[in-house]
Parts: sequence; structure tokens; C-alpha cells
Amino acid sequence: MYIPKIFSALILFAMVAMMPENASAQFANEKSDTVRIYGNCEMCKRNIERAGKQKKTSSVTWEPATQLAVIRYDSAKTSLSNILRGIAAAGYDSDDFRAPDDVYRRLHTCCQYERPPR
Repeated sequence: MYIPKIFSALILFAMVAMMPENASAQFANEKSDTVRIYGNCEMCKRNIERAGKQKKTSSVTWEPATQLAVIRYDSAKTSLSNILRGIAAAGYDSDDFRAPDDVYRRLHTCCQYERPPR
């Protein structure tokens, strides 16, 4: 059976319009924090976001220009401290956790940001 494209588009629009408004919530007990994480570039962005992501538990969106990350997580399954420790273990300092010096030194040269004083 042939369905014209306009009808397909209308059906898709109707399906999206009927989605619940809270569908944007990612986690059951979602909490969100904005924190400074030091880095420089798009490679840092990829590494920081990957290090802070825990399946079905947390997500990180980091902006190189501001060095600010929005961290969303299920507060019943993890904490902001656990996520920041994981990011520090990947070589990136935050105001609360410092990356191990040897891990920081192994970052690509474009990712070696000016480290904050201890």
C-alpha cells in the first residue's frame, strides 16, 4: 500500500506531539550540577564526556570555551564526587579533584591545560 509522504510526515508529527513532556528526564532520581573542569579543546571535550558517562547513571556535557560541565546523574546510584573522580582519573582537574600527575602528563599536548594551583 502506498502512503504519500505528507501522510507519513503527519503521522510522525502526531507521534512526537503525543510524547509525555517528562520524556526528557534521563535518570530516575536526576540531579544536575555545573562544575569547572579544566581542559582546552574538542579532544578534551570527548575525553571528559566519555570519562564522566556511566551507563544509565550519568551524563556530562562540557564546553571548552567556558570549561564548565553540566553533569546529570541518578543520585540514588552515584554521586557528583564519584563522577569527578572518574574524570580526574582520565587526566582532567576539577576544583574538587586533581588528576594524577603521571596521567596528566600522558594527555596529548593540545590537552595539557594550565593546571590550577593545589
